[in-house]
Amino acid sequence: MSSSSPTVRVARWSATHPWRAIGLWIALVAAAMALMMSVPTQQVSEEDGRIGESGRAEAMIDKAGLSASPTESVLISSTQGSLDTAKAEAAATQLTQTATDVKGVADVGPPIWSESRDALLVPITMSGNIDDAGDHVEGLLEATASVERTNPGLKVEQAGEASIDAGIDDKVGSDLASAEALSLPITFVILLVAFGAFIAAGIPVLLAITSVGTALGLYAPLSYLAPDSGTVANVVLLIGMAVGVDYSLFYLKREREERQRGRSTIDAIEIAAATSGRAVVVSGFAVMVSMAGLFLSGDDVFNALAVGSIAVVAVAVIGSLTVLPALLAKLGRWVDRPRIPVLWRVNRRIGAGGISGRLVRPVVRRPVLSAVLAGGVLLGLAAPALGMKMHQGTIDTLPQDIPAVAAYQRMQESFPTERPSIRVVLQSSDSDAARAALAKVQADAVSADLASAADDSIAVSADGRTSVLTLSAPHSEGDPRNDASIEQLRDTIVPRAADSVDGVTTAVGGGVAEGYDYENRPSKLPLVIGFVLILTLIMMGWTFRSVTIALLTTGLNLLSVGASFGVLALVFQHDWFNGLLGYESSGFIVDWIPLFCFVILVGLSMDYHVFVLSRVREGLRQGLDYERAVEFGIRETASVVTSAAAVMVSVFAVFATLSMLEMKQMGVGLSVAILLDATLVRLVLLPALLLLFKGPLAKLADEPARKVRPERRPALV
Repeated sequence: MSSSSPTVRVARWSATHPWRAIGLWIALVAAAMALMMSVPTQQVSEEDGRIGESGRAEAMIDKAGLSASPTESVLISSTQGSLDTAKAEAAATQLTQTATDVKGVADVGPPIWSESRDALLVPITMSGNIDDAGDHVEGLLEATASVERTNPGLKVEQAGEASIDAGIDDKVGSDLASAEALSLPITFVILLVAFGAFIAAGIPVLLAITSVGTALGLYAPLSYLAPDSGTVANVVLLIGMAVGVDYSLFYLKREREERQRGRSTIDAIEIAAATSGRAVVVSGFAVMVSMAGLFLSGDDVFNALAVGSIAVVAVAVIGSLTVLPALLAKLGRWVDRPRIPVLWRVNRRIGAGGISGRLVRPVVRRPVLSAVLAGGVLLGLAAPALGMKMHQGTIDTLPQDIPAVAAYQRMQESFPTERPSIRVVLQSSDSDAARAALAKVQADAVSADLASAADDSIAVSADGRTSVLTLSAPHSEGDPRNDASIEQLRDTIVPRAADSVDGVTTAVGGGVAEGYDYENRPSKLPLVIGFVLILTLIMMGWTFRSVTIALLTTGLNLLSVGASFGVLALVFQHDWFNGLLGYESSGFIVDWIPLFCFVILVGLSMDYHVFVLSRVREGLRQGLDYERAVEFGIRETASVVTSAAAVMVSVFAVFATLSMLEMKQMGVGLSVAILLDATLVRLVLLPALLLLFKGPLAKLADEPARKVRPERRPALV
């Protein structure tokens, strides 16, 4: 068979030169692994996340040389009853002596008793910046643990930015290992059921694993342009396993189908390349276009996720078009070995779409009723999304079993000065007037219960031009009542106090202000949604030469995404599933989850739509009447779509079992949407609407088919 299609030409070369194609793929994977080991992945810096007035305040503080050194705090409390004062102070003395010798510790301050004397706090200043503190915090954590071991009856626990970051990194690492350990065997079992043969089941898993590893290697140098915020590896694994298996399934199932019809291996590969290969390219490009919409958000987290996701999808598409045909050509009919007799016979007996064919017949007979019922269910599920609340992640959304997180929560209760900071910056040539103004700000804020302050709360730069007041928030981190402090300081207290200072520049920053500015930044959500929808509309319209198809698939995408968001709101804004999923409801959805899920789902949903509609068009070109062609398209794609959806749902559901709340929410949102898309949408709503719009869609086969010429080739076995 010959064709002008690029996918066929690539597949033909790979199939006729299998060892070269396989060697090139191995070389690509090895080079990517070498990159990952030799090029350190860049992490997002504090400067990258600066926005608004709080970002301006931090820049002023840095320029003046008043940036606070990273600190850690050690809390000493009793594990039983009241705290023994003498034992607590002896433990604090021991900690001071031990911590002083730890590399990276600059100073250990005097112990501080809580107001109720139920806890003792030892403040520790680290040397260098937060990155340096991260390098040395493990030594300090070990010193803290050693003091606790030698003081039975006392709880000695440490918290600070570096120790919390270290705890999160450990948790993410264990989560990633858990996801890999669960998703790989589950995926393999699903593929065994789908194929009934070990080699056929292993090929998609192999392609997915190598795609994930290659993408992570390629991301390492790209992280210098889009630094990682700590979530890229998780997301690349999530997307890579889904699309890697998905695309391999599309290709492998079609090649297998053609061989069963008596085609030679090479001819079967070329037909698969001309049909499923083209669908893989369109679907992959749709996912990449959707993910590119994240760049419009202007957010560093989204930029990194977009780069990582685009990389893994691109690698998976390339692998499906190159090394997959090479493997199929080299294995020939051995791809269906060794067989699992029971599963093999069941697959052969059911045939392609045996079950789905029976399910879709009532839809063909009653399309209006089917569309109304399916649409009503999806709209009902989507309704709760109208009440969705979004908020950035806080200390409360982190796993509370991270020791440093639990310690920080207790510190905030006993020591108000350990709560998140508010920093008021004044720049003026009159340093005395600036200091007096900040003293007034402190007095007014404290008297109004808007903040608390330590005795030495005002710092002045060496040149006397910049003065900084450090306050502590009145409530724990993440408490929305802290927003009132920022608003009153910015709107009233600071302007009033600074009014008498000549040539003054003011800014209110600190951790509380950063969260406030992030929550109130201009939303780019409409821009991203518009970009993704318009480009996917254009892609679907171009692929099928039909505006109706483009509008129809876009509407179905929005409906399934809306239903998934409704389920997200039901699950995570209430405490109904706390015990089942192992979390405490925060009452909101972490703010980046809906946008990220939207762009992923729009892209992934295109897989099924492109694949199904391509087979409908094939049926029309074979001379089937319109109703039979729709039924043919659903039936012939049922096996591969069901298998691919089962893999995606299982992989995404694994993430719902992880510790991080963001991963749970993403896992639930994605798995619900794919489940609905592969069942209710594909089996009921899509065929019903295709039949209802028969008039404009009956010309679906009008696009000239690519001319193919059969060539005589001996079958490869």
